[in-house]
Amino acid sequence: MEFQEQLHFALAFTITIAISVVTILVKGNKRQKRRPPEPDGALPFIGHLHLFGKNQLLHMIFADMADKHGPAFLIRLGVHRALVVNNWEVAKECFTTNDKVFSTRPKSIAVKYMGYDYKMLGFAPYGPYWRNMRKLAMVELLSSRRLELLKHVRDNEIGSFIKELYEQSVKNGGVALLEMKERIGDLATNIIVRMVAGKRYHGTSEESRRFQKALSDFFYLAGLFLVSDTIPSLGWLDVVMGNIGKIKRTAKE
Repeated sequence: MEFQEQLHFALAFTITIAISVVTILVKGNKRQKRRPPEPDGALPFIGHLHLFGKNQLLHMIFADMADKHGPAFLIRLGVHRALVVNNWEVAKECFTTNDKVFSTRPKSIAVKYMGYDYKMLGFAPYGPYWRNMRKLAMVELLSSRRLELLKHVRDNEIGSFIKELYEQSVKNGGVALLEMKERIGDLATNIIVRMVAGKRYHGTSEESRRFQKALSDFFYLAGLFLVSDTIPSLGWLDVVMGNIGKIKRTAKE
């Protein structure tokens, strides 16, 4: 009897320890897998896309969601999940403590075709290739030595910019109404393109006008909402709507 009691005690003790260990592991896994809250209303295939109305500003929609779900929450963009951050402290944690997790870039069909299959530095995913490209850009384009060597480009473009403003002012009797946002954008692009390619972006030549149009189309198409990026199985809709054709033509140009 004494042996049986000891056996029962040992079994009970073993079972208790096993249950305790399993409980701790389950709680630990739940804690590790804990995710940010997610707004209700997600539908199959499209996720929360139907909540983004045509006449509603996206940042206002996210602000309303943040009021309900806190400074960080998940949304479903088609088959993909995205984290929305609405707090500087959380954003700082994303780009400092967890910077490797958030350092890559999302892929899109537009960048695939127009960005040489994600080979452009600004659109390439994080990895050895991107790190090498960044190092090359820092040494050959953005180092103090290179910036000093190319100082004449900045001086020349700023001088031309001020001269053009002066001439227009004189032509209009000392007063000229100008769209400065566009002019300063052209100035910055002229400096960048001359530093990289040795040519001016803004001008009256056919090549300059073609470049301006191609660059404008690039940024427009890169920011366009494409079905292929959110619901790949319905990507044929982009072909039917002509978006893929426009992207390929712009990539060629």
